[in-house]
Amino acid sequence: MAISVATLAHSLGAQSVERNPRDVQPERPTVATHAGTVAPGWLEIETGGERDQVQPSFSLSTPTVLKLGVARNAQLSIFGSSVRPAGSALGFGDVAAGIKWRLLDDAPIVGDFAVLPSVKFPSGSVSSGAGTGTTDASLLLISSHDFGGLSMDVNAGYTRRSGNGSQAPKSAALWTVSFGGPFTGSVGWSAECYGYPATSGPAGQSSIVAFLGGPTVLPRPWLELDAGVIVPIAGPQPRAIYAGLVYSVGRVW
Repeated sequence: MAISVATLAHSLGAQSVERNPRDVQPERPTVATHAGTVAPGWLEIETGGERDQVQPSFSLSTPTVLKLGVARNAQLSIFGSSVRPAGSALGFGDVAAGIKWRLLDDAPIVGDFAVLPSVKFPSGSVSSGAGTGTTDASLLLISSHDFGGLSMDVNAGYTRRSGNGSQAPKSAALWTVSFGGPFTGSVGWSAECYGYPATSGPAGQSSIVAFLGGPTVLPRPWLELDAGVIVPIAGPQPRAIYAGLVYSVGRVW
């Protein structure tokens, strides 16, 4: 899930507005991410669990992201997960790293705009289904808007993989449109429609379109909790439930 916030939901709006660097900037729980970046020298952790119903069994994963601010407009993101594929034991999945560069603030049309190039390494077990055995190069384009407390994040991405396409398609794309905002008190909401266009090759599959949504809770400015469901609209997307948290650790350098 990518794993993708207004003050209580999914986008912080323009970072030209002064804010407390300890306040969380959740990219969970949606597939999309926002254009915001963690303040230089500050560390934030996102983690959670997801259960996918894969007939006749189910799979589990714990998507986790470490986010470290490296400049005023740049953030290092390290992605990892433990994975229990349906019918297999729990193991470590593939690891990825990328730099999110925020290029524009409050620009016409694109709003806050960032790019996130990343590389995924074949660290997970192919035999158990925890990894793809490929090295992936990805580029994600990110546009974020804040409409008076209602946030909108639009992402478009492309991935190119090594290998012969037997374990994972050699190329893949994604798109997402997510919204979020406050509901009452410390409770907010997050909702998203996302899709993966059809892929080709031995591991290719039909296109996927799905809906994700649920509540968010901000008990402290430095901690947000989330939970919700993933519902397929079209294609082989399993039904799923998720829960997780975002924690701003603080300044580390």
